[in-house]
Amino acid sequence: MTTTEPILTLRDVSKSYGRIDALQDVTFDIRPGEFVGLLGPNGAGKSTMFQIISGLFAPDAGTVTVFGKSHAEGSAAILSQLGVVFQARSVDLDMTIKENLAFHGRLFGLSGRRLKACIGEQVERFGLSDLQARKVRQLSGGQQRKVEIARALLNGPRLLVMDEPTAGLDAPSRRALVQDMRDIATEAGVAILWATHLVDEIEGADRVIVLNAGRIVADSTPDGLRETTNTPDLTDAYAVLTGPQKAST
Repeated sequence: MTTTEPILTLRDVSKSYGRIDALQDVTFDIRPGEFVGLLGPNGAGKSTMFQIISGLFAPDAGTVTVFGKSHAEGSAAILSQLGVVFQARSVDLDMTIKENLAFHGRLFGLSGRRLKACIGEQVERFGLSDLQARKVRQLSGGQQRKVEIARALLNGPRLLVMDEPTAGLDAPSRRALVQDMRDIATEAGVAILWATHLVDEIEGADRVIVLNAGRIVADSTPDGLRETTNTPDLTDAYAVLTGPQKAST
């Protein structure tokens, strides 16, 4: 983890859908090399936050800057350095693994040997090397999720935002993915925002942001959360901080 300028900044970000407040006055920073857990119950507003960070939605109020720019100032430059794993599947089911990754890589200007090397690195990382010629719809749910994550890493992002990235993975694969991402943050200086409702996935995070009903109710280290709530473990701290799990969106 480093102490350089923030790579992602949200200031007083709010977003509503009719009478439903999805996010309310959300403020935080993430710096290069930080592995930050975004912990919250289903419906807390995590997915809405990711859609705003990636530029799919604009906030109703507040500001979001990624790499020092807003999406209005330079969305193409932001997206070229951003990796996103959404909760919903977004790969083409009728394309093979290799075709999906090659198509995505070309969108980021990769070609020839470099594209081939990047694809090879990611399919090896996720144990997909022998399945590259298989259509995505023929894969298990866990394998499809690995293709999504491999695609998000293909362009060597400086910031990686991951919304429930272990959905569909078995326990060993979940643990391996968490460790892989922590290694990437440490060794490559990639900032990672990892959204989940599974406490064990972010036990080793540099920081944990707890989001409940669209509001940040805590932003601290895992030890800091335990100390603040006077609880023995992070699971108990999370329960204290969220209380009755009031859904947002």
